Amino acid sequence: MNILILSAGTRNKIVQYFEKELKGNGRVIATDCSNLAPAIYEADKYYIVPRITDKNYINIILDICKKEKIDALFSLIDPELSLIAKNVERFKEIRVKTIISDYNKVEMCFDKYEMYKFLINNNFKTPKTYIDKEKFLEDLEKGEITFPVFVKPVRGSASININKINNKEELDVIWKQADNLIIQEFMDGQEYGADVYIDMISNKTVAIFTKKKIKMRAGETDKSVSVKDETLFNLIKDFVKKAGFKGIIDIDIFEIDGEYYISEVNPRFGGGYPHAYECNVNVPKMIINNIKGTENKEQIGNYEEKMYMMKYNEIKIIKG
Repeated sequence: MNILILSAGTRNKIVQYFEKELKGNGRVIATDCSNLAPAIYEADKYYIVPRITDKNYINIILDICKKEKIDALFSLIDPELSLIAKNVERFKEIRVKTIISDYNKVEMCFDKYEMYKFLINNNFKTPKTYIDKEKFLEDLEKGEITFPVFVKPVRGSASININKINNKEELDVIWKQADNLIIQEFMDGQEYGADVYIDMISNKTVAIFTKKKIKMRAGETDKSVSVKDETLFNLIKDFVKKAGFKGIIDIDIFEIDGEYYISEVNPRFGGGYPHAYECNVNVPKMIINNIKGTENKEQIGNYEEKMYMMKYNEIKIIKG
């Protein structure tokens, strides 16, 4: 079995985990647009490819799949996910499984206002979100929302271009600087992360790992502690079923006054996934099972609480 990890970047642990779970019965191939992406050197073989905006990008990935006899692939960066999901049929034609949700689900994750509408329409609590500045100002006048708020791009990731706004004057300035912005309620509560796997055969949620976030860095979980709450597990199962996701997803959630608010969804491995793996929530093994045609059994909450994750720096040295 051969697995292709696209845009591996600095996600060394993900590559290592797949190498470990294959146990020599297959290879991990990695790609990136830079030869200074450390994770590619963890793989059995790597390819330096153009940026995903290159018009020949998909053809190049298809060629790699054919050459390396790839059985399945997935990407580790947001901008590439929609591109892969859009081209699922082309990969199917050469018998390559794509570990990803359907295109429309992926797109909903990246359009924060579309996700907000889905959550509201399906009765899930979520931060109030405005795409219309005047509507926000009306609700502000009514006292239905207060400063501070967050202003962020409708589409974006890794906490890029997110601004905390404390008053109307700041809002006016930032609103003039860019298009396609949303205003989002400031969530003054505890943030949680959930690593979730939806079986690619049964379409059932088979694994959920939840962690309380202690510290964030560049939009990723830097320190966290494992927690369990049946209420949260049931909320996630209900949300995933209604949304129709597949494969691995990462969910950001806030708890305020005992109520859970779903904030954002990333349809890929989250930056904090290593915490789940080290607590025996083995998504790479589940993916490998699905590639083999084996359905995974449910193991939601099958991990120990109060296990802490602390990220730290490592280095990779190569000869140029």
